[in-house]
Amino acid sequence: MSRRLVALALTVVAVTAFLGRPAQGPPLPAGAADAEARIKASPRHAEWATIKTSSTDSVVAWVVYPERRDKAPVVVVIHEIFGLSTWVRGVADQLAADGFIAIAPDLLTMKRGGNLTSEWLADSARAAIRLLRPEDVQRDLSAVANYAMKLPAATQKYGVVGYCWGGSTAFAHAVASADVDAAVVYYGTSPASATLHAIRAPVLGLYGGNDARVNATIGPADSTMKALGKTFEYAIYEGAGHGFLRQQDGADGANMSATKQAWPRTIQFFRKHLSS
Repeated sequence: MSRRLVALALTVVAVTAFLGRPAQGPPLPAGAADAEARIKASPRHAEWATIKTSSTDSVVAWVVYPERRDKAPVVVVIHEIFGLSTWVRGVADQLAADGFIAIAPDLLTMKRGGNLTSEWLADSARAAIRLLRPEDVQRDLSAVANYAMKLPAATQKYGVVGYCWGGSTAFAHAVASADVDAAVVYYGTSPASATLHAIRAPVLGLYGGNDARVNATIGPADSTMKALGKTFEYAIYEGAGHGFLRQQDGADGANMSATKQAWPRTIQFFRKHLSS
């Protein structure tokens, strides 16, 4: 066979192989079952940090750095009612893969003893989280954000994203802090309408269609934010349930469908509002 025919044959093989590959979707955080493996395989630098939040209190946080040449904005990742879990750390890793310095604090640090980096048992976490004072939580989040923005690789902009209890807390942080630059709320209840006048940052809400308890709070927030001239975007993903980003294999495919739509919108929102 001539060199020309060999080259042509190799080209045909390469094109055929390329066309035969499955379409690649957008990068997504791991679901709960795959988070540990994703963290272990991550090429990104991650570390634990202990952050002083008052004269007597501190929080432990998981910090993940993106691989980029320039400085990166910060995203504070607020955990579910289950505390700082492996899954939440996996979300932080994906945020770093998308170009942000991600920091996930354990807001229950002062409610536990022993190994501060171990995962909470679900019932213990629920009981402990009910003992947190909202003002202490907001103080801690601001301290964590300030710590992260002082890192040499960070810019002076930060956003918050939270899930379930953390989603409600992220929305509340937009009320409590004049410094936060963007807030993303995953299936968390909205703050009382009377408090929304204090919000400066744009807010994005992402909700499952099968989550009536949470979704009942969307309408009042939307109408109040519009009346105040503030930015509140939201999407409801039909068929998806509460916690869809963690339970991606649930709801007969609807949770994964919601994840594939919600995550790219999250990254787009942060890039828009946290860019220098």
